[in-house]
Amino acid sequence: MFSWLTAQPLQDLLRTATDDAVKYVLDGPRTWRFDLLDPKVDSDERSSVGSKLQYHVIERLGLKKVPPLDTEIVGVAVEIKGTVRAATAPWMIPREGQCQVTLLIQIDPKANTFAAWLMRTHRVWLSGGKGNQDLKRSPLAGAFRAYALPLVAWTELPPQPLKLLTLEQIEVVLGDNGLRTRAIALFSYLPDVVIPRSSLATVGAGLLDPMKRLREAKETLRTTHDLIVLVGRWVDEREAARALGHEIGMEDWVAVPRSRFVELGIRIPPLRTHE
Repeated sequence: MFSWLTAQPLQDLLRTATDDAVKYVLDGPRTWRFDLLDPKVDSDERSSVGSKLQYHVIERLGLKKVPPLDTEIVGVAVEIKGTVRAATAPWMIPREGQCQVTLLIQIDPKANTFAAWLMRTHRVWLSGGKGNQDLKRSPLAGAFRAYALPLVAWTELPPQPLKLLTLEQIEVVLGDNGLRTRAIALFSYLPDVVIPRSSLATVGAGLLDPMKRLREAKETLRTTHDLIVLVGRWVDEREAARALGHEIGMEDWVAVPRSRFVELGIRIPPLRTHE
């Protein structure tokens, strides 16, 4: 099983699964939230990241939900446990997962990183003879250090550019002004920063077709702020971004000062305000 897992592009797959689970819980396009440590995210919601994570891991690894545990890998039953708790071995292993093989994933929301291990969680390696009321028990720190097999070292999750904003800037970007005005502020605050669609959707939370209003801001950014917004949907804009030192995906945006185009002799793509 360890060989099967390590034969996959595991770091990328688990990175995406973890990011998906975090974004699912934050639900930015409806709630304006983009940080698990935001006071508006209560402890129960943070804890639910681990529950959601198992489904995203199963999907990304091309597995199936198989009882009595969470899935099977090469015919072996596997429990999947994720946590955002900060401790050496913070996972709570349910009774049915004890003495079974467990894929352990830990998220550090402050550092925006995650790591993963594989461990057979024998009861003798778990704390508490009786466990809590529903018989969940945590791995002992010493046993975890001795027997957990590292799968993915601590790895950065996809960046959340909204975290780069100051509190004063956040009040503007997520404030009461129209979305076009807030979008202009966002790109003015974060030039040369790649911004994924999920972050843009968070800025436009609760609005019908926020991307249309965001696209409309591109003209003002060009004419008034000398910022050229490049969108990954368009091949020539992806190529321009790459020439300027930015790798953008199909749904990423980045605003680059006009002066950079002039300095490097890069043609400015035509203004597009449609999909």
